[in-house]
Amino acid sequence: MACPLHTNGSHQSSAEPQQAGGLRSWGSGHIESVDIAHYLFGITTERSRLLPANISRAMPTIRFPSLLIFALLVFGYAQAQPQTTVLHAARLLDVESGKVVSPGEVLVHADRIAEAGSRVTHPAEAVTIDLGDVTLMPGLIDAHIHLFLHPGSEGEQTVVESVPQRTIMATLAAQADLMAGFTAERDMGTEGAGSADTAVRNAINDGRIPGPRLRICGNAIDILGGHEDANGLNPAQHVLSNATYANSAEQLVEVIREQVKEGADFIKIYETGQDSLVNGKLSTPYQYTEAQLAAAVEETARTGRRVAVHATGEPGTLYAVQAGVVSVDHAYQLSDETMRLMREKSIPAVPTFAIAEYFAEHADTPAAADRERKLQELHAREFKKQLAAGVPMVVGSDVGPFPHGTQAREFELMVEYGMTPIAVLQADLINGAKLLGWEGQIGALKAGYFADVIAVPGDPTRDISVLKHVSFVMKGGIVYRK
Repeated sequence: MACPLHTNGSHQSSAEPQQAGGLRSWGSGHIESVDIAHYLFGITTERSRLLPANISRAMPTIRFPSLLIFALLVFGYAQAQPQTTVLHAARLLDVESGKVVSPGEVLVHADRIAEAGSRVTHPAEAVTIDLGDVTLMPGLIDAHIHLFLHPGSEGEQTVVESVPQRTIMATLAAQADLMAGFTAERDMGTEGAGSADTAVRNAINDGRIPGPRLRICGNAIDILGGHEDANGLNPAQHVLSNATYANSAEQLVEVIREQVKEGADFIKIYETGQDSLVNGKLSTPYQYTEAQLAAAVEETARTGRRVAVHATGEPGTLYAVQAGVVSVDHAYQLSDETMRLMREKSIPAVPTFAIAEYFAEHADTPAAADRERKLQELHAREFKKQLAAGVPMVVGSDVGPFPHGTQAREFELMVEYGMTPIAVLQADLINGAKLLGWEGQIGALKAGYFADVIAVPGDPTRDISVLKHVSFVMKGGIVYRK
C-alpha cells in the first residue's frame, strides 16, 4: 500500500524533503515493513507482538519508506505544509463547460488553487511538477461509501470484529480511496460501529492520517425488525442491529440529537427494505411515514444538517421526498410523482450500481446471483426513466462490501446505463460537491477552490474508464500519489 507524499522512486532516506524530478518530495528508501499497529500508534516490533492474535492477523503489513517517514506519519503528519506549486500536463478538464483544454496548468498556493487553465503564472518560488501526457481534473467524489465495511459477510464482520479493529480497517480504507483519486466522500453509516467514524474524520482533518474529506453520520437509523436489524438469527442471542433503533417520531428526534452530539455531519435513515421482486416488480416495505420523516428532517435542520435515506422503491421513496430529504440513495424504482418532486426540489438519486454488480458476481448461490442480476436489470431500466424525467444524479458506489479503491467502476456503469461521460462527471463533481456541502470549494479547478487535483491518462470526456487509472493525487495542496 502506498504512502502519502510519494516520490518519483529515488532511494533517498532523509526525512528532509528532496528535490527529485522537479517535485519536492520525501525520500523513498524502503528499509523495513511496518504493520498497521506501528503506523497508527508507533508501537515497536516487540510491543506489537503483545497485541491479541485476532487483531494482529487483521492488520495488513504496509511498507514505509523509512522509520523516519513512519515517525513523520504518526507524529508529525499534520505539520506537512503545502507550498506554491505549478502542475503542468497535456490536458485539463473544465468540468462546468465539459471541455478539455490543452495544455493544462494549475497554480496551487498552500491548500488552494490560485489559477487554472492552459497557462498560469509561474512564481519564482514555485515548484513545477510536469505530469506529462495526462489530464488534470478535480479529485473524485463518492457520495455513498462505507469505510467500516470490507468484502465478506457483512453480518459476520459486524459481530466478530471489535469496533477498535474495524476503526483501524476504516483508516486503511480511507487511504485506499484517497490513493484511487477520491478526495471527498460521504460515509453512509458505520454499520454497528457507532460514532467511531467521528475519530477517523477528525484524524484526517487534523492531518494525522491520510484520507479523503469526509462527511459522516455515525450509525444509520432503523426500526425494530427493519432493513439492518439482525433478522433471521436466533433471537435468544440478542444480536444487535447494525443501525440505531427509532420506532417513532419522538425516538427519531432523540437519536438524531445523540448522533449530532457524537459528531455526525448528516443523518442517514433506512426508509425501505427488505427488497423483493414480485412478478418483475420491486416490492419493498416502508419503515417511516412521511410525518415521521418530516419530524426527522425538521430536527436535523435545526442544527444545519440534512437527512439522507436508503430508499429503493415506493411508497417509501415518495414519503422521503415529500418530507424533504437531501438524497434518495439506491432509488431502484421511482413513481412518476416521486420523480417529478425530485426534479422540482433538486433532490438527487444516488444509484449505487457497482455494489449490485459485485453482489451478483460474488453471490453464495446461483439463485442469489440471479436475484441480484434481475434487480440490476430492473434498476437499469428505471434509471433511463429517471434520466428522461430530469431526476438529478450524484455518483455513489456503496463501496465497502467490495474493495475500497476500486469504486471508479460506478462511473462506467452510469455511462453504460444511459449517461454521457461528461454528464456523469458533472453529476459527480458539481452535484456531488453540492450534496456534500462543499459547493464552491471542491469539484472544479477554479481559483479559490481547495487544491484537490488528480491526473488520469487520456480524456475522461471520451473514455470514462480512465478514471480507474489515476496516476497523481493532490489533496489540499499536498501530493499523496505520483
